[in-house]
Amino acid sequence: MPAVIRRRLAPLDNWLDPWSWLATAVVVAIGAALRLLNLSHPSGTVFDEVYYANEANELRQYGFEWDETNNTPAYVVHPPLGKWIISLGIRAFDFTEFGWRISAAVVGILMVLIITRTARRLFRSTVLGCIAGLLLALDGFHLVLSRTALLDIFLAFFVLAAFAALVVDRDWSRRRWLRAMENGLDPTRPGRAGRPPFEVPWWRLLAAVLLGCGLAVKWSALWFIPVFGLLVVWWEVGARRSAGVRRPWRDTVIDEAGWLLLSGVLILGTYVASWSGWLSTDGGYLRHYRADNGMSEPPFIGALLNLWHYHQQAYGFHSTLEVEHRYQSWPWQWLLLGRPVAFYWSDQTDCGAASCTGEVLLLGTPLLWWSFLPALAALVWLGIARRDWRAGAILAAVAAGLLPWFYYAMEGRTMFSFYTAPALPFMVLAVTYVLGAIATPANGATAPSSPVNSDRRMIGAVIVGAYVLLVAVCFAYFYPIFVGQPLPYEDWSARMWLGGRWI
Repeated sequence: MPAVIRRRLAPLDNWLDPWSWLATAVVVAIGAALRLLNLSHPSGTVFDEVYYANEANELRQYGFEWDETNNTPAYVVHPPLGKWIISLGIRAFDFTEFGWRISAAVVGILMVLIITRTARRLFRSTVLGCIAGLLLALDGFHLVLSRTALLDIFLAFFVLAAFAALVVDRDWSRRRWLRAMENGLDPTRPGRAGRPPFEVPWWRLLAAVLLGCGLAVKWSALWFIPVFGLLVVWWEVGARRSAGVRRPWRDTVIDEAGWLLLSGVLILGTYVASWSGWLSTDGGYLRHYRADNGMSEPPFIGALLNLWHYHQQAYGFHSTLEVEHRYQSWPWQWLLLGRPVAFYWSDQTDCGAASCTGEVLLLGTPLLWWSFLPALAALVWLGIARRDWRAGAILAAVAAGLLPWFYYAMEGRTMFSFYTAPALPFMVLAVTYVLGAIATPANGATAPSSPVNSDRRMIGAVIVGAYVLLVAVCFAYFYPIFVGQPLPYEDWSARMWLGGRWI
């Protein structure tokens, strides 16, 4: 087999390297400590916890959301899975601040783990993997969502986990082709004779289930489904082209169409399964809509028809949501931190000064977030110049997480900066990619051991290290307003860098 084919198909084989796992453990421990420390503060429900913490508790008790005030089924407009996950913490630690926040904290910690290992697999570098994990761990936006019982952290988790599973699936597929060719497969032969032996793409099917879970948290996961599906097709075509298949596009469609169809079934089935509490009980909102309005309601099918009507009502709410809100913002403001959301604020706190303030502000670590736009621009350039699939995959995921909101903005829909949550890990990967490009000489520029390359590597390492250190310092400075730590009013005001936009 030609060396060039072996190189193109070679997957990451040293994923069990103990040193990489030790480094990963250190990064995850940092993220865990930041997310778990004093998790019960602030006391009481903050921002939309007033909805989701209570709805999670109602799901635990009844199997559906219930309006305790009016003693009627509650009308809610988001699917139940995120609230079911919150309810796991409540079940374990009672209906307390720690109980309704611990699930978000655990999921946030898992995201640090997943992005670290995924970045290592993407960039073939333990250092870059740990940088990606550390940047996410030290991001204030992610920290606040990881310490609050809102739905967006769960949506971001499932989207990132699905992407990670597809990256593993890409390596698995290429390993499958490489192994088959080493055993004598001729990919130029027509039909099954030119294909590897049949194997089930378990990682791809897992990604489908994870996407279904994301959709069952918030409908905005929908945009990632076609994008990730196109990534699978693109990667499979690339694997066949690298192997020497004569008609890679045709063969990809023939070989993968069934798996993609099955993935769609798994996504839909997972989504419907998340409504099992509503479907298996009788008291949920619109649960017996058809029977209550004189229409036939056959078993099972009737329940699904009622669920469909419920979704029509919820879609109507989302598509006409134009109520002004103090903390609403537009998509073009999000990466510039133009209007963060205050989750909690109190001047009735003690810090040892005459006037004190405590706030939880959903604000990204400024130095990191203000790097996103330059990093994305550089990613476009580097992706084209290097013809790098990693750049394209990251950009596609960012586009799926951000671009649809620009369309909704033209319709005047009310929206908030936390809608960027699913795109956040991929923007961190974009920054990591660019840091890797800074630290590593271009392939083939000069001999790896040449003085020019050595000097560039050293300068690049200094730049990358300085950047990560500055992000950490910036995070430490803003940390008090990420966790509601009491501050003298003057110190709090000094952190409002954009003045009234952050107040």
